[in-house]
Amino acid sequence: MRAISDSKKPRGRPKTGIGPAIGLRLYPDLEAKLNAWIKRQADEPSRPEAIRRLVELALAAKKRRGR
Repeated sequence: MRAISDSKKPRGRPKTGIGPAIGLRLYPDLEAKLNAWIKRQADEPSRPEAIRRLVELALAAKKRRGR
């Protein structure tokens, strides 16, 4: 007979294995700007996808400026 604790599933969302989870708090004004940016995109990405895209854009712009 198995103990009850042996059959419990782990808590929380399953890991995707893609990358580490990063927590982020947005102030209301920044959240509104992010939501407006999302609405202007043809495919209206999810909030996490929008943040990933904006980070990529910022890093590419910084690279173009030569910094």
